Amino acid sequence: MSLRTQLRKILPSISVTEQEALDAGDVWLEGSVYQGKPDFSALRAVTESKLSAEEQAFLDGPVQELMAMIDENHIQNSKHLPEHILEFLKKERFFSLIIPKQYGGLEFSPYANSTIVGTIATKSSAVAVTVMVPNSLGPGELLLHYGTPEQQAHYLPRLANGREIPCFALTSPEAGSDAGGIPDQGIVTKGMFEGKEVLGLEVTWDKRYITLAPIATVLGLAFKVFDPNGLLGGKESLGITCALIPKSHPGVELGNRHDPMGIRFYNGTTRGNKVFIPMDFIIGGQKNIGRGWQMLVSCLGAGRGISLPALGVSTSQVALKSASEYAAVREQFGLAIGQFEGIQEKLADIAGKAYLQESMRVLTTEGLGMGLKPSVVTAIAKYHMTELGRDVLDSAMDILAGKAIQTGPQNTLASGYVAQPIAITVEGANILTRNLMIFGQGVMRCHPYLQSMVESIHSEQPNADKEFNKILRKTVGYSIGNGLRAFKLGLFPFLASGTSRLPEVIRYEKAAQQLASKLAVYADFSLLVLGGKLKQAELLSARLGDVMSFVYAAMASIRYYEQKVSEQDRAQAAPYFHYATRYALIEAENALHKFLDNFPNKAARRFMRFATMNFTHRMPQISDDMIRELAKAAQFDTDFKQQLTHLVKPTEGDGHHINEQAYKAKMSCLDSLAKVKRALKKREIKAGVTFSDTLNNAFVGNVVNEQEYVKLVDYNRKREVAIRVDEFDFDLNLIDDSKETELLKSAVNQ
Repeated sequence: MSLRTQLRKILPSISVTEQEALDAGDVWLEGSVYQGKPDFSALRAVTESKLSAEEQAFLDGPVQELMAMIDENHIQNSKHLPEHILEFLKKERFFSLIIPKQYGGLEFSPYANSTIVGTIATKSSAVAVTVMVPNSLGPGELLLHYGTPEQQAHYLPRLANGREIPCFALTSPEAGSDAGGIPDQGIVTKGMFEGKEVLGLEVTWDKRYITLAPIATVLGLAFKVFDPNGLLGGKESLGITCALIPKSHPGVELGNRHDPMGIRFYNGTTRGNKVFIPMDFIIGGQKNIGRGWQMLVSCLGAGRGISLPALGVSTSQVALKSASEYAAVREQFGLAIGQFEGIQEKLADIAGKAYLQESMRVLTTEGLGMGLKPSVVTAIAKYHMTELGRDVLDSAMDILAGKAIQTGPQNTLASGYVAQPIAITVEGANILTRNLMIFGQGVMRCHPYLQSMVESIHSEQPNADKEFNKILRKTVGYSIGNGLRAFKLGLFPFLASGTSRLPEVIRYEKAAQQLASKLAVYADFSLLVLGGKLKQAELLSARLGDVMSFVYAAMASIRYYEQKVSEQDRAQAAPYFHYATRYALIEAENALHKFLDNFPNKAARRFMRFATMNFTHRMPQISDDMIRELAKAAQFDTDFKQQLTHLVKPTEGDGHHINEQAYKAKMSCLDSLAKVKRALKKREIKAGVTFSDTLNNAFVGNVVNEQEYVKLVDYNRKREVAIRVDEFDFDLNLIDDSKETELLKSAVNQ
């Protein structure tokens, strides 16, 4: 019995949906990471993302106008988005960011799309989600890539100008992450349409969690097609199919709303029972029956790298701006709280991760802008950027404390905090994305021979054994090469290459090479020892996925520092860069050690340690000095910090504007404040009961002149407004004790 035959009995075959997922999308930088040789030349050759004049004008015009219109506190205390905001979104073509100009769309780049969604999200999660969904996975993108010319000509102009509002229904009560298991079905049959008997489908569905469903005018729908009567002349089970159905079509129900964490975007259900649709409703026509999963995975791979990562970045930028400004103006025990090391630890983590987030956003959208659809990279972006957003927001909540928990117009964190679980959950739950998708897809797509080997194992071709042996020889040679490289870099780490023109970058470049070389060996041995069981060993595979993810993040950090930071701003950016890059590489190294510590085969575990010389942690940890340096840098109003919080656009009177005014007022009078503090320390003046009294004493005592005094008073006035929280003069609709007692007595008597 040949080795191929033996393996065929052991290894499970790849399902149709798995194969379609594997075939969809491109391999990009992550491929070089998986293979142990991060390609920094390819990284530096990536086309730099820049907003076009038209895209910048849209941000400066309609987006800024929208930001001024949004009253998030009003939205959150209403039943739904205000009608005037919806009409504005339609009129200004916010739903057409990805639609080509020939159909009346804006045809913006992925980078611009991400920037627009991220900017809106800093003000309102509800409005951002409303904008992002039609520009991500949905009828628009599916029509662009797979629609018939007639479908494109009819729907795309109507989607572009807001005459049609789309939604796309995939998730069923019985099938969420397992989209391939959807129970919704269409039976091939004949029926009446527009007075004629035509061939079509009788479709029954029950969908939930569908964004925009309550207001949609056209429904994108995924379901399985069956042909029990052989009307199409082929097999009975034809696979997942996507159709586009007008809301007005008989039998379509776009029904009840959900309430996602109280965030007021439209989300709800759609149902239909034996609804007849003609074949023309299938996206791309009858020939696309059964191609739905391939279509969805391909489109989702791109959308996943734009919208949800943009929400994560917006969260981080809001957190950095809010926490750093508050830490600078809020004083306790006579000191700005940003001078306390406990606050500094949180603030540095916010700043470093905000830098890492923006780096990953830029690099990922640059890849998409090159026309690539890297499914693994977009899964990395979706998972890690939403999780980093959650981490950063928690730290910001700790710093703002009481100000962060009192909701109202002045609270800059509450909306994002409440909405954060939504980004974690949608477009694939994060647990699934990390534990199955990143490494699961990565191992098949990024390994140079594995997918071909699996196909040859299950092949029925007469020359399958010969083909398998050929691939096996290449695989063995590849694995030996990985092992030798990892052993060399483990024993002599200084031999790792670094080609950056910046000396401070080279050590990180070398560290990424060393970590990736170990990943390649561990991935090979996992496949050799565990085989098909690796698919179920989610804890192990997730850690290998983490290594891929964090090395990719480190590469993004390096690229941003080299190409997006100007020479004059490099000193300002350095603390952010060092913290972010070191954090990413530390996380990658920790994942490698956790993988080894828990590998089930002791002999293989020992061999992998020896083969890679991986006996201890080599990445320097983030030191207290690094934390203090970054926390200090984050509290200054530098050009680079403004670049890193560019998505936040304060508008007159909102929480960001109030905080910023106090912060900038303080930055403008730091020297005067230092004079006052020195005078207090030397007891040249007395401290007043209030800071205002202290300033009066400083002026009377000639510590500050009149001009300085005016600026200090202005700062103090703005500071007092900034540290306040919203308070309301209204009844909270609570039933007082006496009324509650009367109601209880009445109920008992009845």
